[in-house]
Amino acid sequence: MFRNRLAPGVEVVAVPGRGLAVRTAEGEFLTVRTRDADEDALLSALSGAAVAPADEELHRLVRAFEDAGYLADGPQHPEWPAARRHIRLLGDPVLTEPLAAHLTALGARPRTTAVPAAPAASPHDLDDLLHEDPAAVVWCIDGPVPDGLWDDADRLPEHGVAWLRCHREGWQAYVEPVAAAPGDVVSAHIRARRLAATPAHRELAAYWSGPRTSGATLRLTVPAAGLLAALLADDLSRWATGSPDPAGLPARRRLRRVDLRTLTVTEHPVLPVPEVAPIPKKDG
Repeated sequence: MFRNRLAPGVEVVAVPGRGLAVRTAEGEFLTVRTRDADEDALLSALSGAAVAPADEELHRLVRAFEDAGYLADGPQHPEWPAARRHIRLLGDPVLTEPLAAHLTALGARPRTTAVPAAPAASPHDLDDLLHEDPAAVVWCIDGPVPDGLWDDADRLPEHGVAWLRCHREGWQAYVEPVAAAPGDVVSAHIRARRLAATPAHRELAAYWSGPRTSGATLRLTVPAAGLLAALLADDLSRWATGSPDPAGLPARRRLRRVDLRTLTVTEHPVLPVPEVAPIPKKDG
């Protein structure tokens, strides 16, 4: 007897006059060549029912599904490890409150501290960020990141603490990758890469530094804040449980840009920026 189950997002459908087809997690349809195997027995096996091992053709088909990566591998919802449950949340409540709700439902124990964006009023000391030994620190800002605000937080991965952040610039929000080990992408790398990628680097640097003149107040809608919180919670859950990344860019090398008007998410690859080599000193 053996037991199998299709992976989440993979489905098998009976097509009139054409046999079975599998719909992949990417939304593609592929024909299943069952030969002499009983289609009903195959569907029963792929739904997780126990099947007698006598039918070799059925075994061949199930192994083919497994080799293609269409069968579930282990538990579908891994438990959040106890050693990584303490998550410290900093920033604006419009983002940290829905994020805390998501993390609690997933099995983490978030602790929230409301922090205004002004650096003088923020915990910028590394010892403060490491207080009570969090497994991860998440900082959410409903606005641009002031110069120097995240400098100390960028050192968290060197101390074994995962570091995740997001912020808003007008109608665009940015969810930066999880930094969980020395050498991962941190905030300073993101800023350097963004400045290097635009011809308006002077304007962007000035925008970050401020001051800025704005019109009517832009407020995050509940759906927009919920989307940002869900993206952050998913990244944290994958880091905590060791779940594999979905198809696409690895989470630790991916910057996500969210258009808050349409809730459209685009992904951009990003790598750490190596330190600039110092200029050798001249003799004498």
